[in-house]
Amino acid sequence: MFNPIDWLLGLFSLDIGIDLGTANTLVYVRGKGIISNEPSWVAVDSNRRDYVLAVGAEAKEMVGKTPPNIVAIRPLRDGVISEFDITEAMLRHFIRQAHKQLFIPFPRPRVVIGIPSGVTEVEKRAVHDAAIEAGAREAYLIEEPMAAAIGAGLPVTEAQGSMIVDIGGGTTEVAVFALKGIVVSKSLRIAGDEMDEDIVQYARQKYNLAISERTAERIKINIGSAYPLPEERTMAMRGRNLITGLPEEIEISSIEIREALSRSTNIIVDLVRDTLDETPPELVSDLMETGICLAGGGGLLKGMAERIAEETHIRAWVAQDALTCVARGAGMILENFEVLRATLSSDDRRHPGGSAS
Repeated sequence: MFNPIDWLLGLFSLDIGIDLGTANTLVYVRGKGIISNEPSWVAVDSNRRDYVLAVGAEAKEMVGKTPPNIVAIRPLRDGVISEFDITEAMLRHFIRQAHKQLFIPFPRPRVVIGIPSGVTEVEKRAVHDAAIEAGAREAYLIEEPMAAAIGAGLPVTEAQGSMIVDIGGGTTEVAVFALKGIVVSKSLRIAGDEMDEDIVQYARQKYNLAISERTAERIKINIGSAYPLPEERTMAMRGRNLITGLPEEIEISSIEIREALSRSTNIIVDLVRDTLDETPPELVSDLMETGICLAGGGGLLKGMAERIAEETHIRAWVAQDALTCVARGAGMILENFEVLRATLSSDDRRHPGGSAS
């Protein structure tokens, strides 16, 4: 139903694309590009969980350092909302931040949000409702692999097949596209977070060393790999010795970290192979020409493209600015809304904004 107030507010509001990631939330504003890229963390008062103390990088800095009355929370786990009210508060913060930066007084934007392809209808509705409660006048959902493919510049609207492997913080999405649609897709809740946990467990089991997830993440970024490196590297790993209870520093090599990550990387490679196994032969022929595109933070893991190429016999390459592909894809839909609207969730095309029953 036409609402003249919403229409008037829309004239003074923004179109925003959001990559609502488990690890990071990115915000794209139509006509401006990406204006925010912050960790998906929220710090709240444990006595009043509706009282938000910090969001994003400021909240992440508090992890492991807060007094008992302050709790730092990641409101999304494995790509889906685990804390609805906290997610709503985080979305509201990013939406208001976007309007404040551009001096627009009425935060009532049209929003396109990237979600994992494997989520349930209930989980989709939770994301949609959180966006509406956070102040969006219309909310549309797009599957993350489709958004990542658009952001990476793949020809998703053409008959020629293309393929993306989007490795985020909570989920790995693998999909094959043709003619504005996903032909084959698979989603797995093993990605960057699981890799960090692999390193934590490796340090505990081999060296009796307790390290934090943030330390594991730094090690993964600096010397982690999925394929032998031209020159292997080492790095200091600091933590608490589980036997003595005292601080300890150990020199660890990229070979050891590759061994620690092997469980997760093997599963991801198997997922890619399984997806190819279900892909029609004509599209496989196209993929042998276009290759396999890697996106997301996990796609930047050293040697991941080489490992996938070796296992599949298809060229694999990392998208330019792989971390921002989903947000840029959501933004490109807003820039060409009528052309690319067919890529959005069909349920949300029927029920934009709060009109869904």
